[in-house]
Amino acid sequence: MAFRPDFTTQKMPDSSLTSRRGFLRSALALVPAGTLAGCDTRSNHPAAPAADASQGGTAQRADYKPRFFDAKEWAFIQAAVDRLIPADSEGPGAIDASVPEFIDRQMDTPYAHGALWYMQGPFAQGVPELGYQLKLVPRDLYRLGIAAVNAHCTKTYAKTFDALDAATRDTMLAALEANKVELADVPAGVFFGQLLQNTREGYFCDPMHGGNRDMGGWKMIGFPGARADFMDFVNQNGQPYPYGPVSIEGKRT
Repeated sequence: MAFRPDFTTQKMPDSSLTSRRGFLRSALALVPAGTLAGCDTRSNHPAAPAADASQGGTAQRADYKPRFFDAKEWAFIQAAVDRLIPADSEGPGAIDASVPEFIDRQMDTPYAHGALWYMQGPFAQGVPELGYQLKLVPRDLYRLGIAAVNAHCTKTYAKTFDALDAATRDTMLAALEANKVELADVPAGVFFGQLLQNTREGYFCDPMHGGNRDMGGWKMIGFPGARADFMDFVNQNGQPYPYGPVSIEGKRT
């Protein structure tokens, strides 16, 4: 599904795909509710399994130090996810939800190293039905993609991506999504897809994995979290669950 809500200057009707809440609900429509607690969302693009719980922590802390991303890459991640899911009156944004911390922590998992993938050649881009075919693992996509986007922005706007104003960042993200930018070493659309997928995962994962701070993403969509049972709310078909979400660790808000 293409990401549209914030990347257009045209006047559009208030449909399910033109509001942030509508977009996020639509993005979750094909995701089984049980996977939200573990962030194992499915798509044609490889998605991140949840980080090892032994890493600890429940939300992005003000003093969080990235383990994988350097300072320039970290600035890019924060600037990009802030535009993919901006804060508004309906719920927290990606920064408030600690999505950057989630993505950074994912880079230390076997998933990000491609340890669970078949990575022997030949590598040839085939039809979409074949799925992901590149030799780049997620760590490579981020490292090469961020450097390439910053190089393009510096050449085009004389600034790195994080130094651009919000409207120009949106323009740049839209161009990446549409694959209208020639990046060195990585296809623009593939890089955008990786970033968007991990941003969604970080927004809706269980907080023990670093994102979804204070379960803000769950509260926004009315997801009850990892409750063991719902005996306190039986025979209430069609009614919103009123008691708020519970994390895997048993925390409540």
